[in-house]
Order: sequence, then C-alpha cells, then structure tokens
Amino acid sequence: MPITDLIESQLGASAQLRNEPVQARSTARLTALLDAAAAAVDELGYERLTTAMVAERAGASIGTVYRYFPDRIAVLQALASRNLERVLTSVHEAISDPAATTWLAAVDGAFAAFVEAFRSEPGFASLRSGDVIDLRPAPLPTTFNSRVSDAILTMLSERFGIEKSADHLFALENAIEVSDALIARAFARDAAGDAAFLASARSIVRDILEKAFGPA
Repeated sequence: MPITDLIESQLGASAQLRNEPVQARSTARLTALLDAAAAAVDELGYERLTTAMVAERAGASIGTVYRYFPDRIAVLQALASRNLERVLTSVHEAISDPAATTWLAAVDGAFAAFVEAFRSEPGFASLRSGDVIDLRPAPLPTTFNSRVSDAILTMLSERFGIEKSADHLFALENAIEVSDALIARAFARDAAGDAAFLASARSIVRDILEKAFGPA
C-alpha cells in the first residue's frame, strides 16, 4: 500500500478544520499556525496552549486562527494529526530501508524514528499523536497508538510477510504502548533522552515482538 494511502487511512477524521486550505497562501498560513502551536507546546506544554498564543506567535490575527479552528482543542488535534503523519512517514522510510534486511532490523529503525521525533519534532514529546488529549466521550473508536500499530503491522506484512493477525496486532500495540511510555519518560527531564530508559524501551519492544513473530 502506498504510504500516502496508509497515512490517510490512519488519520481518518482525526482533525476537522473549519476551512480546508485550497490556495498555496492558505496552506502556508495554516502551516504557520501549526508551527506556532508546536513551538508553544514545546516550550509550555499542551495544557497551557491558547488560541491567542498561537495567533501572537504566528503573527496572525485571532480571527485567522478561528477561521481554521473552533477552539484550542481543535488546534491540538490538528497538530497531533500532523505529528502522526510525520512519524508514520519516518517509520515507513525506516522499515523500507534496504539496509534493514530483517523485520527486527526494521523495527529497530522504526524505534529510532520514534525517538528522533521526540528529540527533534517541536511539541511531539508533549503531545505525540494525540492520545494524551483526554476528551469524553472519545471522539474515535480506536486510539492513535492503535492506528500506529496497525500501520506498522501493514508495513511489516508487506515487506517481510509478517501475518496480519489479531495476535500480532495485539503484540505490536503492547510494544507501542510500552515504548511510548518509556520514551516519554526518557525525555521528561532530558532533552536528549535518558539513555537508560531508551535502552530499556528498545529491549522490551524486541522481547515482545520476538515472542510474537518468532526469530528474525
């Protein structure tokens, strides 16, 4: 499956804009708003983000923000969707890398892509793909980590023939949830990522998936 189709299937209706940008200028304006939101989240955390803060940092009017987003939650959802799109693109590149000749090497590459997103994507360490936004009732039937797991299993299935079974998906979801928590902890007080927590996360992911998939 082409990566664009795979990403689209996982994004679904996760972020609803009031007005979809059509012209290049509108797309650039929306990008500037999301970049401003990402910088604010990176500096202050997502809970303190306001629409006024986004407008000020983007050099835009508050009306411009509300043209695209009804409230701050919608800004966060859009930013989380962009995070998801970018991390899935990086993961796909890692799994497709010809140098990764086994599924385990590909998983190691995917893990490194997640770590790099925490390290270099503004706001990612705080917001990730949006599961931290606690909305009730839940707006979607599955979590974003579940969607990431499904996407990765599709990639591994297409490249290495890993069966797309319920057991394998459950194993991947376990691995994603554990690694997400441990990587988040690694970056909680260390911008470079605490090496001990990162090593622990990588080891646990390998153990979970080797038990489920068998030898690489």
